[in-house]
Amino acid sequence: MSASKKKTNDFLKQGSILAVAGILCRVIGLIYRIPMANILGEEGNGIYGVAFNLYNLMLLLSSYSLPLAVSKLVATKNVKKEYRNAYRIFKNAMYFALASGMFACSILYFGADALADAAKYPGVSMPLRVLAPTIIVVAIIGVLRGFFQGKNTMVPTALSQILEQIINAIVSVYAAYAFMKANSASDDISAYGAMGGTWGTFWGAVTALIFLIFVFLLYYPTINRQLHRDKNPRVGNKEIYRMLFYTITPVILSQTVFQISSTIDVALFGNIMAAKGVDETVRNSLQGVFSSQYTVLINVPLGIATAMGTSMIPSIVSSFTLEHFKEVKEKVRSVVKFNMLIAFPSALGLTVLAGPITTLLFPSLVQYRTVATGLLTMGSMAIIFYALSTVTSGILQAVNQMRIPVIHSVISLALHIVIVFVLLQFTDFGIYSLVAGTVTFPLVVCILNWNSVRKILHYKQEIRTTFLIPFLSSVIMAVAAFGVYQGIYAILHSNLIGVMVSVIVAVIVYCVSILLLKGVSDEELVNMPMGDKLYWIAQKLHLI
Repeated sequence: MSASKKKTNDFLKQGSILAVAGILCRVIGLIYRIPMANILGEEGNGIYGVAFNLYNLMLLLSSYSLPLAVSKLVATKNVKKEYRNAYRIFKNAMYFALASGMFACSILYFGADALADAAKYPGVSMPLRVLAPTIIVVAIIGVLRGFFQGKNTMVPTALSQILEQIINAIVSVYAAYAFMKANSASDDISAYGAMGGTWGTFWGAVTALIFLIFVFLLYYPTINRQLHRDKNPRVGNKEIYRMLFYTITPVILSQTVFQISSTIDVALFGNIMAAKGVDETVRNSLQGVFSSQYTVLINVPLGIATAMGTSMIPSIVSSFTLEHFKEVKEKVRSVVKFNMLIAFPSALGLTVLAGPITTLLFPSLVQYRTVATGLLTMGSMAIIFYALSTVTSGILQAVNQMRIPVIHSVISLALHIVIVFVLLQFTDFGIYSLVAGTVTFPLVVCILNWNSVRKILHYKQEIRTTFLIPFLSSVIMAVAAFGVYQGIYAILHSNLIGVMVSVIVAVIVYCVSILLLKGVSDEELVNMPMGDKLYWIAQKLHLI
């Protein structure tokens, strides 16, 4: 195996570790959101969803970009064996995290009432005050994760994410139930439930922080040896903060634009629907369906795109810094294809099984089930576009084109606002208008990003095995899954058995189709998670 191929395979394996952790976290998130959604009800879910949109916005402005920025800068210095400068970047980033985290925490805590009034969701102030101190913890976590990622190991990040989500799940469900029970006579019972749900976020983050500090202490002797061997000139604090600023700012702007689209959607929907005379409880409930059912479900497969994008950056930065441009192109090709192999079947599978899945996962949320099914059926294709936009933004950031994703996101946001406003104001689409915006926003970004990647890297993505075969295999899979579900339900009248069997059939049909249509090479199959076992099974079944 060539050195280029070996480095690409190492990058894919690291990415696979983070992807598996990401999927586990999303699955755990989906599992715990099911009982919590049923406990909170539509109105409580609406309050919880709006609170998290505002919290995520403050997180973006203060610390969301830190893992990417730290990993990128540490990887740049690490590949040059400038270990002292890499460590100095880590320390200065930690100071920045503490300052920005405390500032954002103060705004969210003391401005909770004003933010709730602006969003037209009065109960949101209670969960916001619980979420405020979480920002400080997450900022510190971000620097630690970024440091390890810059050292090209994704294991600490992966394990800390899983631990964080497990604790989050346990505490969130228990606290939501306990808070609602303790305040059952209050008019703000839904807000109390949402506040209880946010306690899990805080304690999950604290658990992850403790774990990462423990890992860092174990790793410190290795860091110390590297520092003593390093004889490179020391970069001054002023230069480090300049590098952090020029790396963090574009990421903040890009991600803020992305996140603010959700916040703007909430504000537009709340205000326009209120002006049209829609009751506050109905508005909260519809927003709850959108955030707790549609958004949660499409976010599960997007965990892979996010994980691969995160793991890809330090690896591509290293190759780009050393001017190994062939390696850069090979890594781009691999990560895009890997994501499309997951995104296409996820999108089409959720489309054809939208009704059965929402019925299975949210059995007590009956009133708006038709709405939830419609949202998922219409909006599942957003998974493909979000996967592409996430990965292409990461590619551009890795090759020092930090501003380009920001410009593309702003262009897309402007179009997004116009589309959502027009649909809400001048049609009766209601909550479905937000789905239209959810699909068009990443679509515009990924089209613009692809054009930039093509020009900057002189790169052309292979089409047949990256897009056409995964799409065709997904269509075959979707037809098989839908047919199997309908047949089983007609005979047994069991939604649970129908969904379980149809999902198993879908996975088998998709894998067989991909292999028979030669969508994956032997080497690509081996490099996937559990690739050796998959390769052995495929050989035994004469699929390769």
